[in-house]
Amino acid sequence: MEALIHSNKHSVVYGRKTIYFSLLYCDRKTMEIAVHPDSTVIVKAPVHSDIALIERKIIKRARWILRQLNYFKQFNPKTPDRCYVNGETHLYLGKQYRLKLAEGAENSVKLSRGFFHITCRNEQTPNAAKKLLNQWYLEKAQLQFAESMDRCWQKFNALGIDQPKLSIKRMQKRWGSLSDKGTVTLNTDLIRTPKECIDYVVTHELCHLKYHNHSPAFYKLLDSVMPGWEKRKNQLELTMV
Repeated sequence: MEALIHSNKHSVVYGRKTIYFSLLYCDRKTMEIAVHPDSTVIVKAPVHSDIALIERKIIKRARWILRQLNYFKQFNPKTPDRCYVNGETHLYLGKQYRLKLAEGAENSVKLSRGFFHITCRNEQTPNAAKKLLNQWYLEKAQLQFAESMDRCWQKFNALGIDQPKLSIKRMQKRWGSLSDKGTVTLNTDLIRTPKECIDYVVTHELCHLKYHNHSPAFYKLLDSVMPGWEKRKNQLELTMV
């Protein structure tokens, strides 16, 4: 574990772009540049490193940093706003289904023959339909994400660590994350995407158990446990446009 000395916010200008980064002085021998899914750039440098030298190294890696930032920008959820009215389409596991709203004896959501049949006990308002559908999504996410975790974890048993806990919540800018305590959190909206996309995000986060950045070693591991992951990533992005 590296000993953090102190950190500061900095920026460098590269052409017409400004790259903002957090500089952490650590008890280490080499400098590391990491771009995270939330678009933060973290630079770890040896104690007493010259700031001018650090900035020159960042500018030297600027093209790579900007490519990574652009990559994660595309990776963000893009679900458009919905009105929750009759005929509107909504996704579930990568397929489109249309809404059919009706009043009935109890609140319910059923998926049948290309339609979400949403029954509201009281008045069938868009807000009521939204709450019922979101609850249905959450229940399905708990089931599907747990199954995905079990499928994907089989390729990580050799790491010699326990299978991480799974958390589900709605997130604004990320599909998934791994906490310092080793909990994998998945965005509820992933339930709208195909199963292979869910598996990709789960596998991506599981790779962070061994490599906490997006270094070449991280992608080598990702390639080994999920060959062709790029296709799944692209499918994920296209599904949620």
